[in-house]
Amino acid sequence: MTPAPPSRSSPSTCPSPSSSATGAASSPRRPRRKPNGVHREIEESQAGPSGTNSDIIDEPVSDASPPEDPPMHRITRRTLLAGLGGAALAACTAPRPAVPTTDGAGPSVSATPVPPVTVNTAVGPVVVPGEPVRVVTLDTDVLDSALTLGITPIGAARPAADGHFPDYWPASRVAAIAYVGPAGAPDLAAIRALRPDLILSNQMRDGDRYGLLRELAPTVLTQTTGAPWKADFQVHAQALGREAAAAAFVGSYQRHVAQVQQALSAAKVSGQRVSLLRFVEGGGVRLFGRQSFPGSVLADAGVGRPDAQNVDQSDFEIPLDQIGKADGDLLLYATYGNPDLAGTNAVLASAGWQGLGAVRAHRAFPVDDQLWFQGIGYTGANFMLDDLQRLLSA
Repeated sequence: MTPAPPSRSSPSTCPSPSSSATGAASSPRRPRRKPNGVHREIEESQAGPSGTNSDIIDEPVSDASPPEDPPMHRITRRTLLAGLGGAALAACTAPRPAVPTTDGAGPSVSATPVPPVTVNTAVGPVVVPGEPVRVVTLDTDVLDSALTLGITPIGAARPAADGHFPDYWPASRVAAIAYVGPAGAPDLAAIRALRPDLILSNQMRDGDRYGLLRELAPTVLTQTTGAPWKADFQVHAQALGREAAAAAFVGSYQRHVAQVQQALSAAKVSGQRVSLLRFVEGGGVRLFGRQSFPGSVLADAGVGRPDAQNVDQSDFEIPLDQIGKADGDLLLYATYGNPDLAGTNAVLASAGWQGLGAVRAHRAFPVDDQLWFQGIGYTGANFMLDDLQRLLSA
């Protein structure tokens, strides 16, 4: 059996992610961890005058939410992530800059009206409100961007196999978000009922229905999601009127990267090859290359990759008889969907898997799919860096 990651009781300097497995609609929601000091700082800085908060994926989706993964297939908050916190990590090296407050369900906080803004999108220039307050997000990357920048969407889509919004966010940040259907097939009537003043998505998900969406509200689409997440974040920030806040978050991420690189070098583990594998219900067993969101975060951290994954691709499917391509000094794997239907259980029990060097060395760990493969943005990436540092240093 692949071991669970070692438990950590003391918080790191910067936040680290949560675990989540995709749970069935009938399954109880997994408990969210209590916020630590960094989380409280973020929630307080993004709370309105009344104290209320101001308020993902390159794979197939299914029509039903699968059962929750068994414990061996995920990292729990009580192990890897105990005591870790936060969203954007300016607090890693300096006090976090104040983030402009906008409540997705309330009026603009500006004393004077903000003029409209023209955003260059994948479908051409789009004029958006200067300070949108009723935002709908239709994929996991735009959800991360909005929440990172202090705006809680009034509605959001999520991958069909996910029974709830990503729990690497505090419950208070996502509890008020209305579900508007699965990513890639949103409920237009539900979106219309929310009366949005801005819709955020990408062409991969919603290019075919762009004409319908823009009838509901100005719609900003990036070309895709995943590898270009940093450039996409800038587009989202412009559309949300949060460019100054975005610059602060980018700076904090860069400082966090430098800290992790230094820590890995000091621990003499920066040269280790990190493998990324994902079991996808309806999409097979997939390895992830450099041109993917998690691959880009590993590149930022300066770690190595196995030869088979050190390629300019996002991801690619492998048959079971090529499972050796998943080997590395550290093997991180996740499941999207039902672990039986995704092949997780069968592969983990196979002789090929048991023969991998990482498995024999107890260096194969499950990670949170909602974070590592769907948490496409600066908050998700910051959490992943802490995950990576802990696992490589274990």
